[in-house]
Amino acid sequence: MGYESDTKNGASSGTLALATRLAATWRNFPAAVRWGSIAAIALIFYWIVSSLFFGGEKVSYRTVPATRGTIEQTVTALGSLQPKNYVDVGAQVSGQLKSVHVEVGDTVKQGDLLAEIDAKVYETEVAGARARLTDLESQLAGAEAELVLARRQYARNLDLAKIDAVSRDALDTSETSAKTVAARIGSLKAQIEQQKSTVEGGETNLGFTRIYAPIDGTVTAQQALQGQTLNANQTAPTIMTVSDLATMTVEAQVAEADVSKLEAGMPVYFTTLGAPERRWNSTVRQILPTPEIVNEVVLYTVLVDIANPDGRLMKDMTAQVFFVLGRSEDTIIVPVNAVTESRDGTARVSVMGERGPVEREVQLGLTNRMNAEILSGIEEGERVVTGVISGSAPASGAGGRTTRRMGFL
Repeated sequence: MGYESDTKNGASSGTLALATRLAATWRNFPAAVRWGSIAAIALIFYWIVSSLFFGGEKVSYRTVPATRGTIEQTVTALGSLQPKNYVDVGAQVSGQLKSVHVEVGDTVKQGDLLAEIDAKVYETEVAGARARLTDLESQLAGAEAELVLARRQYARNLDLAKIDAVSRDALDTSETSAKTVAARIGSLKAQIEQQKSTVEGGETNLGFTRIYAPIDGTVTAQQALQGQTLNANQTAPTIMTVSDLATMTVEAQVAEADVSKLEAGMPVYFTTLGAPERRWNSTVRQILPTPEIVNEVVLYTVLVDIANPDGRLMKDMTAQVFFVLGRSEDTIIVPVNAVTESRDGTARVSVMGERGPVEREVQLGLTNRMNAEILSGIEEGERVVTGVISGSAPASGAGGRTTRRMGFL
């Protein structure tokens, strides 16, 4: 009993001494080393526990079936609707706008009276010009009568001079008188032609006080009000705008990165904010060469004409425009995020099999931001993998291939 007790006491003393030395050694380590060791031990413990309790968790995948349908590759842009044909109706003479016979929204025909400018000043000018013309015509008639008399006197004196019955001075005087009257008649005729032009100009200005519709259309804006004074001496003031709303034009703003993909005649469709469910189909008429720079972004204007027989399209409506670069119908379609592409350009899709996803090489057709066309590699109805719901999925790209999702290039 005594030996056993001594042995136990010795072992306890040895253990205690060893623990004391280890504790002293542990305290001699720097604090960073001591805490780093604790963290490493905790991480190893967590890994062991995770392997024991969670290592067998089943992986769940998000899948969708490959469907058959239509896919489009488009360039999108915003635009506004404007009348293709319109006229800013202005005043060619100055004066007070006496009356306006139409309102915004009225439909007018070419030649309809739209507005009138106070014409009193122009009526007075025309009356004065006509009176001056009448005076000149009267002077011309008197001069022509004088010319007849002067020529008769000259003719008599010429006959008398043959028998020396009149002096040479009287003969010369009668000849000069006839020529003077003839010259005055020529001057009066020139003044009459000039005055006729003055009368015509006055009558034209008088006609400009009545403003008529230049085209068939709708009054879409009125810039001048009844009673307003118009000054046409420097620039022609605009009274109203008449627009032909039977044909509208979409003015789409396309970024410089996309405009090179577009060309005149290519198909295009657009929707409006008020009727997003309705598509308006047309073609590109023109790409304007001069861009507009907005906040350092270069935008080119693309014009698209569209018939508007029912008047549903109105001025300044916002349009969401889709320029169709390509279209494929009755083809296999999968979500674009189901497709991966390797560095060599090979496209692959993971298809769900009995034991899990199976990666297949596919041939791509058209792609857009939502879907991708599959020309070969999978069949309609097969379920393709688009993501992981739970668990840990194998690394993408068997054999260490580097891949990238089509939707996040």
